[in-house]
Amino acid sequence: MSNPAANAVANLLSKVARYSVLVGIGGSALQASLYTVDGGERAVMYDRIQGVLPKAVTEGTHFRVPWLQNPAVMDIRTRPRSISSVTGTKDLQMVNITLRVLSKPDVESLSTIYKNLGLDWDERVLPSIGNEIVKAAVAQYNAEQLLTQRDRVSRAIRDSLTKRAREFNILVDDVAITHLSFGTEFTKAVEAKQVAQQDAERARFVVMKADQERKAAVIRAEGESESARLISDATRTAGPGLIELRRIEAAKDVASTLSRSGNVVYLPHGNNMLLGLNPSMGGR
Repeated sequence: MSNPAANAVANLLSKVARYSVLVGIGGSALQASLYTVDGGERAVMYDRIQGVLPKAVTEGTHFRVPWLQNPAVMDIRTRPRSISSVTGTKDLQMVNITLRVLSKPDVESLSTIYKNLGLDWDERVLPSIGNEIVKAAVAQYNAEQLLTQRDRVSRAIRDSLTKRAREFNILVDDVAITHLSFGTEFTKAVEAKQVAQQDAERARFVVMKADQERKAAVIRAEGESESARLISDATRTAGPGLIELRRIEAAKDVASTLSRSGNVVYLPHGNNMLLGLNPSMGGR
């Protein structure tokens, strides 16, 4: 009785094992036949018979023939890259310049990019053409122009780099100069020029001040001369009475000032404040 039951169990387990193997093989084949392209990516399909297929595969889950087809997933999002270069200016000054380049591959030409450059297309192209463009652009400007016309230099580099990268089916979104430095000798020369300009401005101010003081002295002398002339004319016209009037007014001003001072404890009364004002009163 036990042998038939054992044989039945053995047969059942054998069938389960066979089915499990078939399911496993089928699952593996299905998994190998499916691939997923995430957002911001495209897949270039390499076929062992036809080669690289011309049309890129968009996002989603897709089917492929195992072993016969192999997808290469490429990132099509804009990526930043820094390019540094040491080059010379038009006036033979050495400059260290760093660019930040935002680039991405042309989606319509992914198959061409993959065949000619591979997945690391930016590493193969941008450093070489970036240095070439920077050296050619910087050589057209003097060191001082790189500082005063930075926007113009950046625009020239961007236009040239965009045109050059387009030959490799690479799209350049933006180019910016992030770092710009010169050699020690040029830095010292700039500092010396700034000091000289400040000294020149200071000397010009001193000259202007002296000129204004000279003009003020001339005007003051002319005013004093005119005042003396008027007093002389008035004296000839009115006689010594004008001088006596001015002496009385001056004495009144002195008396008024002394009366408001806290240091004065006694003021004479009567005509004593006017002692010596009229020479004719001295004999009385």
